[in-house]
Amino acid sequence: MGKTGLDVSRLCFGTLTMGPLQAGLPPEEGADLLEEAFHRGVNFWDTAELYCNYEHLRLALKKIGRTPVLATKAYVFSAEGARESLEKARRELELDVVPLFLLHEQESALTLQGHRPALEYLLEAKQKGLVEAVGISSHTVAAVKAAVDFDGIDVVHPILNFRGIGIKDGSLQEMLSAAEEAFRRGLGVYAMKVLGGGHLIPRAEEAVAFVRALPFLHAYAVGIASREELEANLCYLEGRGVPPETAEKLRRTARRLHVGDWCSACGSCLEGCPQGALYLDKSGPEPRARVREEDCILCGYCGAYCPEFCLKIY
Repeated sequence: MGKTGLDVSRLCFGTLTMGPLQAGLPPEEGADLLEEAFHRGVNFWDTAELYCNYEHLRLALKKIGRTPVLATKAYVFSAEGARESLEKARRELELDVVPLFLLHEQESALTLQGHRPALEYLLEAKQKGLVEAVGISSHTVAAVKAAVDFDGIDVVHPILNFRGIGIKDGSLQEMLSAAEEAFRRGLGVYAMKVLGGGHLIPRAEEAVAFVRALPFLHAYAVGIASREELEANLCYLEGRGVPPETAEKLRRTARRLHVGDWCSACGSCLEGCPQGALYLDKSGPEPRARVREEDCILCGYCGAYCPEFCLKIY
């Protein structure tokens, strides 16, 4: 993976979907799924502090007795915040060394500059052997371009799918060019939201074929929350047909962001939506948050900001 020295499977197991922000799998069930994926060759797992699923991964690590290439992320801007997030990951995952730690949701060169104290702390942690590689995740072309010129960044994790869904500041072609330049400059590159947060599931085979054909991607992350989803993704990866019974189960699994009836319209979730897909509807007798489905990429981040836990994807 670029100059990191990390050897990763082409398919990265995205764990957001199994945690409490989406499917809400019990930790043991999530751990079993991760264990199965690992023994079938998927050695690259992606998580984040925001996903609240470290317990799932910790149990999986105990089951397999080895450490895959595990990437975690945190939205932090100070050295102290970076220290707390790194120590939380090491403690809750029971890892001495975190293979890959990313600054979450970077937006531009200005954002990266503002988060430089956190980045510098992570680079010091890398020198001390507490992390193996440092990077950023982003929904913007600007941040991917900026990362190339920031000393110490090893990996970029951009949003990338054949429709350009979720790119906040440019076109698909611009994101492809930025990712390719990062690769050319020696950075590791792995894509997120290749299924457009669920919107491209009906065209999943086409969506995966698109990213597989990009020579500058070391890997691509796909959210997986069931054995059927794992099987389908392995089939797409290996060029095999998805078993009919598996395909039928997945076809019937349509996902939406649901807002619970107990929503108090506090507005906290609006701050946590990177796409601006949520708004407050004050037209009725009971104001509440609502979602513009055409803008929602089903990332589930908003759920972490809701004090009443009324936002769920299912």
